Amino acid sequence: MTGASTKARLPITGYLDRLSARPGERLAVKVSAEEAGDYEASVLRIRCADPNPAGPGLRYEPQDFGLGGRYPARRQAIDRGSYASIPADRAFAAPRLAIAARVQPWLLRKEPSTLFACRDAAGRGWSLSLTETGLDLEHDGGGGTPSRLALPIRMRRRHWYRVWAGFDLDRGQLLVGCQPLDGESPVEARSAATLEALADAGALTLAASLDAEGLSFAHFNGRLEDVALFGALPEPGAAPPEPSDRPGPGLIAWWDFSQGIESQAILDRGAKGLNGRLVNVPTRAVCGSRWSGRAMSWREAPRDYAAIHFHEDDLYDCGWDSDFEILVPEGMRSGVYGLRLSQGGHSDILPFYVLPPKGRPTAKVCFLAPTFTYQAYANHARGNCDAAMRGRIAEWGATPYNPDDFPVYGPSTYNFHPDGTGTAFSSRLRPTLTVRPGFLTFVDARGSGLRHFSADSHLTDWLEGLGIDYDVVTDEDLDEEGAALIEGYEVVLTGTHPEYHTSGTLDALEGYCRQGGNLVYLGGNGFYWRIARSPTLPGTIELRRAEGGIRAWAAEPGESYHALDGQYGGLWRRNGRPPQRLVGIGFSAQGLFEGSYYRRLPDSRRPEAAWIFEGVEEEELGDYGLSGGGAAGFELDRADVELGTPEEALILARSEGHSGSFVMVPEEFLSHLATTSGERHADLIRGEIVYLKHPGGGQVLSVGSITFCGSLSHANYRNGVSRLLENVVRRFGGLD
Repeated sequence: MTGASTKARLPITGYLDRLSARPGERLAVKVSAEEAGDYEASVLRIRCADPNPAGPGLRYEPQDFGLGGRYPARRQAIDRGSYASIPADRAFAAPRLAIAARVQPWLLRKEPSTLFACRDAAGRGWSLSLTETGLDLEHDGGGGTPSRLALPIRMRRRHWYRVWAGFDLDRGQLLVGCQPLDGESPVEARSAATLEALADAGALTLAASLDAEGLSFAHFNGRLEDVALFGALPEPGAAPPEPSDRPGPGLIAWWDFSQGIESQAILDRGAKGLNGRLVNVPTRAVCGSRWSGRAMSWREAPRDYAAIHFHEDDLYDCGWDSDFEILVPEGMRSGVYGLRLSQGGHSDILPFYVLPPKGRPTAKVCFLAPTFTYQAYANHARGNCDAAMRGRIAEWGATPYNPDDFPVYGPSTYNFHPDGTGTAFSSRLRPTLTVRPGFLTFVDARGSGLRHFSADSHLTDWLEGLGIDYDVVTDEDLDEEGAALIEGYEVVLTGTHPEYHTSGTLDALEGYCRQGGNLVYLGGNGFYWRIARSPTLPGTIELRRAEGGIRAWAAEPGESYHALDGQYGGLWRRNGRPPQRLVGIGFSAQGLFEGSYYRRLPDSRRPEAAWIFEGVEEEELGDYGLSGGGAAGFELDRADVELGTPEEALILARSEGHSGSFVMVPEEFLSHLATTSGERHADLIRGEIVYLKHPGGGQVLSVGSITFCGSLSHANYRNGVSRLLENVVRRFGGLD
């Protein structure tokens, strides 16, 4: 299905209103199927999500959640693309009207992109559209042929213009005008036309039109600012007045986007208060036409950030109706579960988490699922689902659905919008194809090629295999409930890639360690990017890829502060909280998805650390595994005292033998010769296993590699990596 259209959809899929629930709580299930009939629904406990036949394989355990079994199928619509909507008002159907805005196109096409539209359910109304050759105004009263007026002008990408259009029924006149804001003269077109009055007014939409079913189309990709509505056309050769704090006569509405930047509301500063809302979370806190660089935060100069950037592929909440609810039975064991939907030989599994009862841990060990990271990567279309990938998927019976083929479900924060901008928001209120058991990320010559959700099941499978009882919570739960969520556990285990964090999750983990809690960081490139959330947008995270870091894209100048909370984005290292402060190590190097091994260091034989290696016979540790073929690979973390690693921390082992694909992370560069640490570039390509103690008594073991957990099941869990982790979990967890 390479090159599938944006309309291609899975045969059956869905999503849940929440990712986790406790016994006695409910999860709402939203399902859409392409075929009529019934579908089946059942619940599984997911022990291992790796389809590689060389490993444990997919391991599911059927569960009784009391579901009805069969449910009627239906197809639910997806309204993809962001726009603004203002409820219908008679002012939008007045006999004399002009609308104006500052416009910055970021994508110009032959096909029309709507700037403004106001039409009723029958399609009567007016709209102004932009193409690569000009502006087009249409007025349709419904009684005959619509009246149109075109203004030929070739607008340039990423340049600001003042654009206006309007009509006067009494004079029988249409108007379209445009003035570049770089000093060029305005141009306009006026025409005589027989215009029929509008019987009614529809909603006013900005940056898209709506069809008869209320779904958006003809999206504008770019920025709008200072949209204003007037009760009369300007004089020939003149533009409508600029809206201001002292609006002149004739101003009906002025949507000043510098107000409410942290929200999804657009506020009208005119007398009528024609407030509206944003749909599918376009990007706010972006530089407007007045931005000069004197302020870098939108809170300091809101009018410099009075623009909104709309994209045709933004998607917040699919908005599907619920088909049924899952009630988590009392006494249900905490863990990773999945709702399996099946119809006509097709199936999809929607993962969710069962937490222990609130305030009552059921085990000493807790797995902290990094769902914020899953969400940041959700639907990451990598462009690598080629014949080799499809062949392996078929051979292993892996999940066959790849985001390369299904853009309709929205992009990840690792993808670009069609206009070239990076994706700053990600929602879990949509099908997320990458968060599925059996999802393959890479064709791994020496392993499975798993990342994120599926890769983290290497850990849950290991816990089950060794008979270690554990509870599961998510970082979203941790952000909302704080350290109280985990304070009853002896040890908390991270996943393989806990990359994205809020200040709330970091505060909770630091507080847990200060109070004597033990933490095992089982990944690489963790605690790296700062994200923002808002209670007004549940299920959404915001990311600004500010200065530094290995980045899929870079924030535009002046746009490094989140819209949702006003805080500076980017690396936690740039926000004064490098990961070395919490777990002793931080991101150092990255290469291809391949693994090597660690070599034990003298610190591993010191009396205070020797217990960690009890029964470990390997000097070269982990030269095997299901993730790249080795325990030390892909993304590597190292200790650095200057960044917060305690001086008394012990470096137990260090990776070596990495291929030439590995490079130092850019935040370590000062020049082509110098690094921030003073070490040689090549010496920073290493991962380190570190053991440390926090002042409050909490202990930390960090492994410094994304691929570490892929080695746990080697030789039926009888290997040095498995024994090392077992020693630590049993000692930290009081299981000896």
